[in-house]
Amino acid sequence: MKFVKLESRGGNYMVVAQNIAWLRTGENGQTNVGMVGGAPLLVTGSIEEVAAKIGAD
Repeated sequence: MKFVKLESRGGNYMVVAQNIAWLRTGENGQTNVGMVGGAPLLVTGSIEEVAAKIGAD
């Protein structure tokens, strides 16, 4: 199981990479991260930056 650290303006998240379903551009340079079976998370960074964190080893 691979965990990914995603930063947010309200706090940080450690999420299981396999539970990420989609990414969507949010407001103010943030990204919405869709989670399987849960509500989306609003994290800092562009879609490309977030995708790079998810894909990194």
